[in-house]
Amino acid sequence: MMNDDAPRHSCGVFGIYNHPQAARLTYYGLYALQHRGQESAGIVAGRDGQLAHKKGLGLVADVFHEADFKAGLRGHLACGHVRYSTSGAPVQANVQPFLLHHAGQHLCLAHNGNLTNACSLRRQLEGRGSIFQSTSDSEVMVHILARNLHLGWQQAITTCLSQVEGAYSIIIMAPDKLVAARDPLGFRPLCLGRLNEAYVVASETCALDLVDATYVRDIEPGEIVFIDASGLKSIKPLPARKPRSCIFELVYFARPDSDIYGLNVYQTRRQQGVILAKENPDIKADFIVPFPDSGNYAAIGLSAQSGIPLEMGMIRNHYVGRSFIQPTQDMRDFAVKVKLNPIAELIRGKRVIVVDDSIVRGTTAINRVRGLRACGAKEVHMMVASPPCRFPCYYGVDFAEPEQLVANNLSLEEIRRLLELDSLRYISLPGLLQSTQANGGGPAGFCQACFTGQYPTQCLDAGCGA
Repeated sequence: MMNDDAPRHSCGVFGIYNHPQAARLTYYGLYALQHRGQESAGIVAGRDGQLAHKKGLGLVADVFHEADFKAGLRGHLACGHVRYSTSGAPVQANVQPFLLHHAGQHLCLAHNGNLTNACSLRRQLEGRGSIFQSTSDSEVMVHILARNLHLGWQQAITTCLSQVEGAYSIIIMAPDKLVAARDPLGFRPLCLGRLNEAYVVASETCALDLVDATYVRDIEPGEIVFIDASGLKSIKPLPARKPRSCIFELVYFARPDSDIYGLNVYQTRRQQGVILAKENPDIKADFIVPFPDSGNYAAIGLSAQSGIPLEMGMIRNHYVGRSFIQPTQDMRDFAVKVKLNPIAELIRGKRVIVVDDSIVRGTTAINRVRGLRACGAKEVHMMVASPPCRFPCYYGVDFAEPEQLVANNLSLEEIRRLLELDSLRYISLPGLLQSTQANGGGPAGFCQACFTGQYPTQCLDAGCGA
């Protein structure tokens, strides 16, 4: 069992067209998106009709060096990817972007999300002679593209995306063009920006900020954007569907300084805390303590609404990355132990409300609460800024199997006793949805399958990667 309560996420993508330092800016963009995956990183750059690449396991700063940008990674367009595996093992063969050299054509693909019909498509492709080099679901799209490139770029990509199901925010690049696309349900975020004469595409707006690009708009669900020397062209060839954007992006995954789905992440998380306070006016305490960093912003809203003071009573070791996206179990276990340390002098004899974004497996929450008890806390209450996670996700969030989801196996009272809490309160699902409405709107709907078990797609065979 994983020793971390946090859900695990998949990837971040970044692309830029028409900039002389495209690869270097992609490096900075991936740096801003490092929170979306710490397992591997890759950059592909286009120059003189060719694609050059550098990929490796590890953090962005460890994979790339100054010499890379003075040698192969040159040209006016580039595409990059950071990864945590939700389909496919953490090995070099699965590091993206994937490159394709076929019938004299060169392209690469970077994918955030999970294809829910990847296994059936892979079996079909292998039956027709395709040889896969990786265990990633993303390679399925590469093979479908290769089989259809003779139809031209637009038709090849449209044909590919009409066959795949599930979640994809993708960047496809050739030596002379950049393409960005988002699935019709809009599961994962993807935005478009401008930097002088250059176009920029990124998973989150925080990456645009770092390279001084101006946000233009989101890539819309079901939209394919083509960028080349003639400018930008947008098409929507797939049947329109009601958006089902992942609400966990707003709860946990996206950086708080990003805007996604037309919403500001910081303000949405703060509003979750406000709603938690309104839904639970009976809980009294001496102060509120967030589990940093994921609980910080809901805790601010909870304190502002309730009037209970906020204290940073848990100190995070910032030299430890997000423990759930470390590549080996031993590293995850070590990260959990060193990640947070309570301030005993502050907590001793006090009634404390701890705030976190979610409880998935419950194992880390147990250790953290016991740490507060060991410091002499008089009472420990917990408030959670998302409803109980009872069902697996098939769209790019590596939730545990149902038997490992604590809320799938225990009642709320049983979870409270397991975590040794005086009280345990989750935000309601209507309350979570209300937190998005209070922040200026957003799309017509969110995927809530991890809370309700109601999945917006029929095929759910994504888990075939090794």
